[in-house]
Amino acid sequence: MLNEQRKEEITSLCQRLVQEKSYSGEEQFVASIIKEFGESKPFDSVFTDKFGNLILEIKGTEKGSSVLFDGHIDTVPVNEAKWQTGPFSGDIKDGRIYGRGTSDMKGAVSAMLAAAVYFAEDTNKNFPGTIYVSCSVHEECFEGVATREVSEKVNPDYVVIGEATNLNLNRGQRGRAEIVLETFGKSAHSSNPDKGINAVYKMNQLLQRIQQLEIAEHPVLGKGILELTDIKSAPYPGASVVPSHCKVTFDRRLLVEETKNSVLAPIQKIIHEMKKEDPELQASVSYAYGEEKCYTGEKIGDERYFPAWLFDENEEFVQAGLESLKEQGFNPKVSHYSFCTNGSHFAGEKGIKTVGFGPSQEHMAHIDDEYIEIDQLHQAVVGYYALMKAFTSITAISQTEGSQEYV
Repeated sequence: MLNEQRKEEITSLCQRLVQEKSYSGEEQFVASIIKEFGESKPFDSVFTDKFGNLILEIKGTEKGSSVLFDGHIDTVPVNEAKWQTGPFSGDIKDGRIYGRGTSDMKGAVSAMLAAAVYFAEDTNKNFPGTIYVSCSVHEECFEGVATREVSEKVNPDYVVIGEATNLNLNRGQRGRAEIVLETFGKSAHSSNPDKGINAVYKMNQLLQRIQQLEIAEHPVLGKGILELTDIKSAPYPGASVVPSHCKVTFDRRLLVEETKNSVLAPIQKIIHEMKKEDPELQASVSYAYGEEKCYTGEKIGDERYFPAWLFDENEEFVQAGLESLKEQGFNPKVSHYSFCTNGSHFAGEKGIKTVGFGPSQEHMAHIDDEYIEIDQLHQAVVGYYALMKAFTSITAISQTEGSQEYV
């Protein structure tokens, strides 16, 4: 289904998207390019929601499933001094396109858009159901929060996440949470420390207990990591002052079946037990809260808790996608993401049938001199085309039946 003209169009579209800087909250210019592209192609509608997610729709001539292909258009920032190529150049060298977002994930977005266009053209829209492509915002800050608006508007039966899989088929991921632990003391001059309560000492005692916690492990997703990433005391600078406040942040990698309450419970138990031993201890644990401004002017925010998800490899829709890819010459492994994606909302929160498929490799995300192999970019179009064919051909399974694999 790919000829030279189509390959050139895909490459050019990826370059154009990369050439527009689109940090989280600044995606409007790349969104305008996609909007222009969509309105010049056989999409039935192109619309933007309140957060700035751009959603493109192609309706089949028959009733059927709604299939959503999601890719975020925001990127992490760059330190241009560390780049050998221009981070927004879209330069082509040695069969690669270079620039911020090539692998994470404007290449995949370009491939999804192109696949939807070619699928509509080649079938003359004679297929069951509806295909959507969501070009979503603020993923780098809040995995899945902005796409709550997308699923509300689209209500998909199946979702394909376009994050990098090296053209393999992913069926799950660990989730992510940012946990904030705080201790509260009493300020005093450091020449008279007995008059105060040192919040850092209290935190140190708590951390020693927390380090002894056994964190669950999943046979597929791996370890549910709890890692300290930040520590701050106040007042700061604290010259000659006993600190009255200490705040620690943990990165917690989540497994299926874990909940907001169950993740915090072991730490809450430690605090409760230590308060019995030390009446002076004042401590709290919670999830970090984030808030950002969208390019539309809307504010987006929530607790930083993004759940894990995992589907059984033998589920009908996973096997349908796998077989369709194989028919197009792929030999994909069935695997899972090591990082967090918008699937935390679609699958983790909503239970929607979700897989991941995308060009390039996970480790290419966020690096200096990021690039995507042009051959993989083109192959991703073929893969998305195959998944469109697969998921519009099977009957939508009720989201309340079957589904996620747990231990």
